[in-house]
Amino acid sequence: MNKKTKTATATEIAQFRFALIAPVIQGLFPDASRTAYYKRVTEKPLSFPDGTMRQIKYKTLEKWVSNFQRYGFDSLLPKERSDKGSTRALSDTAIEEIFRLKQDFPRLNATQIHAQLIQNGFISSTVNVCAVQRFIKHNNLKSARNPNMRDRKAFEEDAFGKMWQTDTCYFPYITEGGKSRRVFAICIIDDHTRLVVGGKLFYHDSAENFQSVFKNAVSTYGIPTKLYTDNGSPYVNEQLSLICGSIGTVLLHTKVRDGASKAKIERFWRTTKERWLYGLDIASIPSLEEFNILFNEYLRDYNTTLHTGINCTPFERYQNSVKNTLVPKSREWLNECFLNRISRKVRKDATVPINKVSYDAPMQFIDQKVEIRFRPGEMDSAFILFEGKHYPLRITDKNENCHTKRQNSLPIDYSKIGENNV
Repeated sequence: MNKKTKTATATEIAQFRFALIAPVIQGLFPDASRTAYYKRVTEKPLSFPDGTMRQIKYKTLEKWVSNFQRYGFDSLLPKERSDKGSTRALSDTAIEEIFRLKQDFPRLNATQIHAQLIQNGFISSTVNVCAVQRFIKHNNLKSARNPNMRDRKAFEEDAFGKMWQTDTCYFPYITEGGKSRRVFAICIIDDHTRLVVGGKLFYHDSAENFQSVFKNAVSTYGIPTKLYTDNGSPYVNEQLSLICGSIGTVLLHTKVRDGASKAKIERFWRTTKERWLYGLDIASIPSLEEFNILFNEYLRDYNTTLHTGINCTPFERYQNSVKNTLVPKSREWLNECFLNRISRKVRKDATVPINKVSYDAPMQFIDQKVEIRFRPGEMDSAFILFEGKHYPLRITDKNENCHTKRQNSLPIDYSKIGENNV
């Protein structure tokens, strides 16, 4: 297992632990006491992120809550990031192939699918057939009549902020500066009120762009209890897991190829296209900035227009259910929570590489592995976090360093060189 996979696995475990204690942290557990909740949750074995079923003691949850309240989300990360436990046996491409095979050939059993995956190079022969069997069972693909049928029921949270749904939608190409480019719309909608709490158009569907929309939404409307996303790369990454854990939001993902489970945001996209996008003269839009101005005007109109699903406007429902929303502690605290984190080893010339760019670091960190935090797209804000203190980084200027006087602990006396070699 490489270092990146180890870190991602540790984040998944921390996210799993937080999901178990979140009702206590957020004061939403239905039981008579915290202890009653702990005992009910741990009564049966739990399914861990690696696919194993394990029984844990209720006092373990008490410890996790205590650690989180004292030290934050980082305290839920496993102390040892090793190769203990089994790694994920099925890659994303293998999973997609299983869905395809079950859709095209519903009567294929796990053994036959396992053999085809090996034959076509989706998995190695060392992967046990049990991995395929477990995946088919856990994703309700056993039915020969309709392997993709899921037990769906309409649901709605009972207050604003209990769940936000987010997604990216492909918008048309626009021409700016003589170049035609695809536009991506990223939006976040509240499950209870249908209020669009964040939305913006970009030229790239990236994690960095989603995090900027999410941060603005949290700054404006408060911290959501849950964030529900699909499995796209902007939403499934270690940085977003760490951000959600830091602010106290449970990050949830739909099952693979199950976008319909985010029905409210999907319905919003359909309404947006039918009510607004299809009526635009795209060729007359000169820039992304102008497109965003038009989009913001539409979002304000959407939030203040009667929604037939709730018999009022999203904004009116928001005003009637916003009382218990958790607000960020401060702007500085929120900025800190949304910093991205990476680990690097400082080289012997007191530099660290980030995205193929070299940065100068304080000399005391030479040969040490350090944690670097930064705002995406603003690397001039990058710093090393060590024992609660910030040590700024700056882009390496080799020409400037050529004229910088070194502070050597033992100055060299050149007049004495060679005295013992006569």
